[in-house]
Amino acid sequence: KERKEAEAFGGPDKPSKEACHCIISMIHQLASAARNIRRLKKTGRPLLEVIPAVKMSAARPSSDMAKFRQIYKTSRRVVALTGAGVSAESGVPTFRGAGGFWRTWQAQDLASPGAFRRNPSLVWEFYHYRREVMSTKDPNPAHFALAQAEERLAAEGRHLVVITQNIDELHFKAGSKNVIELHGSLFRTQCTQCGEVCANTDSPICPALSGKGAPDPKAEDARIPESELPRCTACSGLLRPDVVWFGEGLDPYVLHRADEELKACDLCLVVGTSSVVYPAAMFAPQVAAQGVPVAEFNLESTPATDSFGFHFEGPCGTTLPIALAP
Repeated sequence: KERKEAEAFGGPDKPSKEACHCIISMIHQLASAARNIRRLKKTGRPLLEVIPAVKMSAARPSSDMAKFRQIYKTSRRVVALTGAGVSAESGVPTFRGAGGFWRTWQAQDLASPGAFRRNPSLVWEFYHYRREVMSTKDPNPAHFALAQAEERLAAEGRHLVVITQNIDELHFKAGSKNVIELHGSLFRTQCTQCGEVCANTDSPICPALSGKGAPDPKAEDARIPESELPRCTACSGLLRPDVVWFGEGLDPYVLHRADEELKACDLCLVVGTSSVVYPAAMFAPQVAAQGVPVAEFNLESTPATDSFGFHFEGPCGTTLPIALAP
């Protein structure tokens, strides 16, 4: 919360990435301690026993692939939580960290209801650029590993679902069918007037955006009149991308579906996510707290890494196909 507020105001005291990771790690540890306290109260054991319980939960995760595969081969319901790191390996811009700008803007500057009200033309240029970029990108081995694993497990009467924070639809393009999109999709629109949601893969999405959206910092804003921006075919209302913007909550139905899958799973994979975007950042730690094996596949450790049983460092496109191989 503090980080979002600091970035929103653009003040000089923005917390560093390391500070944010430290705070989030502390939140995970406090949540773990609270769970242990609740358990101990139920058993009537001394509350001081929470201390060794927390220390035990802070053990470094294993990188034993053979041990992970033994668990995977006997799992009946697998959930894979995926984030921007998976798409980044396909060359999709993440708009995060150093150099993560479109023109002179970061994603949070444009991906908000307020930004859309102030300048729908500029926001649509940004999303038009992202849609056009995706026409040049393909799924990578991590996407295909998940899609192929889903198909194999289904043939064995087992189940795999992807819960993704990504909006690029690369999981579908790779062949995955059981996909829950937490943050929506670049290729759906929502009418700001009647609320209708429709799939839309038009390129360009409207004639006025043709050739617009160049990311060059020197590019001039197109300043397209609102009447020429994407419009609803049902009521002619202004369309917006059907994505969850900063300051908006997740769709309750989508969140319910994700919650049901997480409650039922007996193995959880965390793939290419920094574990700092909430509420998704708490999904895997909560699953791990219930005793379900959790395996993280990422380029580096995250604030939640120590909550998990397994951590496999490196490109997801390298580690995940090995982990999910037949």
